Amino acid sequence: MYTLIKPVLSALLQIILLIAGLTWLLDSGAQAMGYSWQWERVPDYIAFYEDGEWWPAELMEGLVVTLKISSISLFFTLVIGLVTAMLKLSNSVVGRGVANIYIEVIRNTPLLVQIYLLYFIFGPVIGLDRFSTAVLALALFQGAYTAEIFRGGLNSIDRGQFEASKSLGLSTFYTYYDVILPQLLQRTLPPLTNEVVSLIKNSSIVSVMAIFDLTTEGRNIVSETAMPFEIWFTVAAIYLVLTLSLSAFSALLERRLGAQWRAQ
Repeated sequence: MYTLIKPVLSALLQIILLIAGLTWLLDSGAQAMGYSWQWERVPDYIAFYEDGEWWPAELMEGLVVTLKISSISLFFTLVIGLVTAMLKLSNSVVGRGVANIYIEVIRNTPLLVQIYLLYFIFGPVIGLDRFSTAVLALALFQGAYTAEIFRGGLNSIDRGQFEASKSLGLSTFYTYYDVILPQLLQRTLPPLTNEVVSLIKNSSIVSVMAIFDLTTEGRNIVSETAMPFEIWFTVAAIYLVLTLSLSAFSALLERRLGAQWRAQ
């Protein structure tokens, strides 16, 4: 028991020392600049109490928009990534060509440029609003990286499992649904978690389209209150809580999937 607790306590101590050091450094810098901290005002931009109820303030409203964009984009990211990976591994020359072109174009151009192209050129042509454009841009961008993760995962699965599924009379859909995808999820969960974390962080870039996500709300508050340090540290902390929670959930899911797989 002690051998399990000792590393945790050591890590917590290191984190506390790191936070204390950063706090001292920031406070010293603020004093040198003559900056007066106003942390007591930050909670008013997270939630406020009125008429006997708690109401979400600007930062929480922006967080909700960020979560909506990220969750919808994640769904389409997984779909695009899986379809692209299957096309790249298919026997179709056209399918492989389309998948390769898509991956190379997306991975070798900046996300911000892609957002501008979709928002100012392609979006108006196909009738997309700002929210849909943001979802499409993030899904296309992350989908290209996710496709390579899925491709590697599919290549790691023994081809004999496809043949065995076919000999049992399973259709292609049920072969993937019952046999291949559970193994694919288990093998690609760690890199997929990294992609989801990147998706959440990259969602801040859609603020250039005047979408009122967490980053946009933070920028608006800073312009109104002149509290750049407090607000941006709070925004960063919210993003950090999101990504750390996601990483913890992924680790738990990975352990459970591993236990189920070993039990079989």
